Amino acid sequence: MNDTELTVVGNVVDSPRRVRLENSAVTNFRMASTARRYDSGKQEFVDAGTLWVDVEAWGELGGNVARSISKGDPVIVRGTLTTRSWESEAGRRSTPQIRATAVGPNLARGWSDFHRPARPAQGNGQDVGREPEPTPEDEQRARDLIDASTSEDYDGDSQSLYELDSENSSPEPARV
Repeated sequence: MNDTELTVVGNVVDSPRRVRLENSAVTNFRMASTARRYDSGKQEFVDAGTLWVDVEAWGELGGNVARSISKGDPVIVRGTLTTRSWESEAGRRSTPQIRATAVGPNLARGWSDFHRPARPAQGNGQDVGREPEPTPEDEQRARDLIDASTSEDYDGDSQSLYELDSENSSPEPARV
């Protein structure tokens, strides 16, 4: 397989949406990751381009995301990158999408309390608490539901996406 695996650090820009399907459930949200560069002419950090990406989290991960992540939260998302395409009134459209394998708060920007769910006792070597993998039909239905909703870009300023404490920042990484 030639999956493109990546990790994206950014902010959640809309409230996660949980959708229950026939055989599974998925949680979707959009995130933005704004690069920061040191401008030696200005002697300060400046915003570079912003990556806007849709994230889908299936099964138990999606349930945990729906319980834990809110609009504006700084997150780290790990998963497989794809491009989702669809037809609209304006013609063919596409957007990058990550099928998440892990989602968590960015602890460089705050702290969190972690709660591990209680697991039922396993019997006969089966994974009792594990949800089945989504079927291709479930995945298509989830894409159709996303396409039916409006997917607007974040319209706030980049400052609210990523705040950097300039007094504690330097153009070079800290030496250990």
